[in-house]
Amino acid sequence: MTSRIRLVDQLAGELAREGVRDVFGVGGANIEDLYDALHRAGLIRAVVAKHEFSAATMADGQARATGRIGVVVATSGGGAVNLVPGLAEAYASRVPVLALVGQPPAGAAGRGAFQDTSGLAGSFDARELFAPVSRFCARVDAPDSLPDLLARALAAARTGLRGPAVLLLPKDVQQALVEARPAPPRPAAPAVLPQQRAQDRAVALLRGARRVLVVAGEGVAAAGAKAELAELARRLGAWVAVTPDAKDVFDNGDPRFAGVAGVMGHRNVAHCLRRAEVCLLVGTRLPDLARGGLERELAGKPVVCIDPEPPFVPGIALRGDLRPTLRAVADRLDAAPRAVPRQAGPTPLPDLRDGRGPTSYPEAVAAVAAALPPDAHVFVDAGNAGAAAIHLLPAPREGRFVVAVGMGGMGYTFGAGIGAALATGRRTYVLAGDGAFFMHGMEVHTAVEYAAPVTFVVFNNNAHAMCATRDEVFLGTRHPGNLFLRSDIAAGVAAMFPALDVTGAADGAQLRRALLRSNAGRGPAFVTLDFDPAETPPFLPFLEGAGHRAAGSADPTDTKETVHVA
Repeated sequence: MTSRIRLVDQLAGELAREGVRDVFGVGGANIEDLYDALHRAGLIRAVVAKHEFSAATMADGQARATGRIGVVVATSGGGAVNLVPGLAEAYASRVPVLALVGQPPAGAAGRGAFQDTSGLAGSFDARELFAPVSRFCARVDAPDSLPDLLARALAAARTGLRGPAVLLLPKDVQQALVEARPAPPRPAAPAVLPQQRAQDRAVALLRGARRVLVVAGEGVAAAGAKAELAELARRLGAWVAVTPDAKDVFDNGDPRFAGVAGVMGHRNVAHCLRRAEVCLLVGTRLPDLARGGLERELAGKPVVCIDPEPPFVPGIALRGDLRPTLRAVADRLDAAPRAVPRQAGPTPLPDLRDGRGPTSYPEAVAAVAAALPPDAHVFVDAGNAGAAAIHLLPAPREGRFVVAVGMGGMGYTFGAGIGAALATGRRTYVLAGDGAFFMHGMEVHTAVEYAAPVTFVVFNNNAHAMCATRDEVFLGTRHPGNLFLRSDIAAGVAAMFPALDVTGAADGAQLRRALLRSNAGRGPAFVTLDFDPAETPPFLPFLEGAGHRAAGSADPTDTKETVHVA
């Protein structure tokens, strides 16, 4: 005789067999049965966030830090709708996330049920809401359809383009009794390689090039292909630049490292691209933020792109799974390393301080760099703080350096950093501005509740300073709505969480001491540092729009010397 269990108990067991260790979400009537199943089984930690957006980013951050699928759960109505921006970021950045979304009972669909999203009788359809931000979306209308739909959802999230998958779970279906039997094993998906003709063209181009610039993106980290990227660069003797969201995919101390490409990047990348005979894109389609400032150098330049999707610039597209494609291309190149032409490396832009604040971005980022453990994870938010960190902060050698440049926007890092820290147990740094803190900073409460080893560093300029700078540079005046009254964030957080290690640092030295203290602790810590909103961040459109020019316009890579790197 077979025993019968609730469908949610079967679902909890299947998630545990898939290696899921944490589920993030916010409870509610139409998802409470799944929470109950998770608690009863005791195999998966159910982390309760303060907001569904942050729950989605926690799943996103965990997936990026571990390579495992992240899982987020939410109830119907507003809880479900709040998931959309977090899933949109995971979709744009190709992060595997499974969203389990509660729905009113199937029998009540189209009959005026509270938060009905069946699409019947004038209600909107949740499938149409989630379809644009997911690789797979389905409603589990019958209990016996769950095994197949779950398998399809997991496959869509993990393979091919990767990204979110959504299952809509009516409450009565969650409660239905089903036979207790494990789902059959799922065979691994075969590797997808580019067409042979495209490979031949690309390899011939790379073999004949003396100077190659590789621009590597977040897809390298998502595919776990850092070693394959390094080997290909070694065989090509190539310079390697990274996109703003992929600073950790190549050793920032390697002589080949050219810096960050694009609007938050280093001018040296443009110099290298100008000298290169081929530009090789790996794990990136080269979106606007990564190619900004490089358009002139890209014009007429042969481009090869290794990525599941075609590039945003003309070139040879090797559309396939990243790791096997990198291996296939490298295997057709000479195994002996080529000489690496000299280049200047990621020289920072000049410190252009328009304001008179107590601390500058270079000073603050230098303090973070001095305290950052080599295995730490770093999550960088949008705005001036993000631009400064992307431009100035070297990625940790053994941890992730994550920037959400897809759809995540301000506040992404508070949830994502918590998700990564809980998944790995490593010290995780969140670098964000005060604007991002006011959006989703109350997830500090979640970090305190679960003793997550996260250090929150808030760069406080009492403004939406990037917006204020845009106003001044492009519109001629700063809009007063983007400049805030002064707030003492450290004092407020300390009052709310008396047990939390909170520091209001006055300068870079105090910031560094506070960070070192947090490294020695086990739980969360919170540090703020004040800046002047008039300080211009290292963001090329601002510097060029304001008429600034970096000192020394000569090409720093213009030399015939080479460095031989094994």
